[in-house]
Parts: sequence; structure tokens; C-alpha cells
Amino acid sequence: MSTDASTTDPVDPVERAERFLALHQGPGPLLMPNAWDAGSARLLVSLGFKAVASTSSGFAATMGKLDGSVCLNEAMAHSRVLVKAAGAVPVSADLENCFGPDPSDVRLTVLEAVSTGLAGCSIEDYSGDPDDPIYDQKLAVERVATAVSVAHRGPVRLVVTARAENLLHGRNDLADTIARLQAYQEAGADVLFAPGLTALSDIRSVVTSVDRPVNVLALPGGPTVAELAEAGVARISVGGAFAFAAYGALLEAARELLDEGTYGYWDRASVGRSAVREVFPAG
Repeated sequence: MSTDASTTDPVDPVERAERFLALHQGPGPLLMPNAWDAGSARLLVSLGFKAVASTSSGFAATMGKLDGSVCLNEAMAHSRVLVKAAGAVPVSADLENCFGPDPSDVRLTVLEAVSTGLAGCSIEDYSGDPDDPIYDQKLAVERVATAVSVAHRGPVRLVVTARAENLLHGRNDLADTIARLQAYQEAGADVLFAPGLTALSDIRSVVTSVDRPVNVLALPGGPTVAELAEAGVARISVGGAFAFAAYGALLEAARELLDEGTYGYWDRASVGRSAVREVFPAG
């Protein structure tokens, strides 16, 4: 495994945030996996990933909750845990819709985020209301502008990722998605993200329609890393996939024990145990 950057590099929040923004400038996409606890963050850092993100769904699962059920205080405590575990490696937090509909909610959330040592955070335009899931564009832009004004005003300049959530909530309107991303760019967002994009032609349309780095969520059937690089994508994240892969392995192991009475799961467990013993600090 690679040397753990959390133990070799100085931890300077200002430099860490600056480095995170610079990582979006290539030459290839920044591969940014999503950690769900301190242990997963440490393991991902040990493998050589240059930045780590949180996952709202993966973190919620650790608390026995569904995505969207975590409160602001829980998210901030979790962010501090990940920042400490990752050390000098930048961490960006999935802050969902910043825990409220109003710009004042966004302001409070980002103020809290700045104090945690994060290098970046995201804000999405999903309202949480199943009857009206996407904020009106004018309000959504005001919310992004508020996040940017707080994130960029201090010595630690958080990288703000603005998310257009249309495609995850039944609004398969690429033109509207692009218009929203363009408006979020004008509001000052550093990175743009429309989770749910899988067609390479649509991804190219987004990338060529904006002047900011674009993040793409790695999804089944989606383009490979090499194809996304060729399309000009600046960052690739995995959302809750790694967390749920771990939960999937847990279920497979438990079912084997219950249904077969055998212990084949130890093959995979031995890999994990060896990694933990190599990476985690003693004491």
C-alpha cells in the first residue's frame, strides 16, 4: 500500500483547500472515493487517493438511517471525524441541501463546515419535498451564491460543488440541468455536478457548456474512467457505492453462516484484517 499521507504531510487547512482545488486541473480526472467512517477514510488514503469525500447515504447507513435523515450536527461531527482520519488529504463533505430551504440555512451550514477543517463541500438543489423535489432556479441560485460567499470569504477557501439533482428525481431534462449548472457557475461555484448522467454524449454536452470542472458520479453502465477523461471530466466520485459494497459483503458473509454453516467469508475478511493491521495506528 502507499504511504499514509496523513502521517507524512503537514496539516494546513489553507494549503489543503488550495491543493484540493488544484487537483481539479488535471491532467486526468481526480478520482475521489466517498468514505463513510474513519476506518474507510484511512484505508482509502493509504491506497494513494489524493482526496476523499463523505457520502450522505453511506454515513446515514452507519447510523441505521436512510439518506436524508442526518441532521446538521451529525453531519458536522462526521466531517470532523473524516478530516482527522484523512490527515493532510483533502476532504469534501456531502452536505445534501445544506439542511434547510432558505439561504439562511445554507449560511449556517457552510459556516459550520468552514470550522471543521474541510477542504470542500457540496450544495444541491433537491428540496426533499416529494411533491416538488427541485428548488425553483432563482432560489437555487441564491442558495449557491450564499454558500460561495461564506466558503470563499476567509483564509480557508472551501471548494464549493454545486449539484443539479434533476436526473435523480424524475426530471430528465438535460437542457434545464445544463441551464442550472451554468447559473450555479455564475453564482461562483468552483465545481459543477449533475449526478445521474450516464450517457457519454450528455456528459460531453455538460462539460462543453460550462467553464468549471465537472464531477461525474460513477454508475453501473456508465463510461469508464478513460472515457470520462477523454470527455474532459475533471473529477469522478462513487457516492455510497463503496459503503454499500461493504454492507453487501457483510450480508453475504452472514447469509453463508446462517444458511450454509460454513466460513468462506474468512477469505475476504483476511484481506480486510491485513489492511487494517497495516494502516491503522496502534493504541
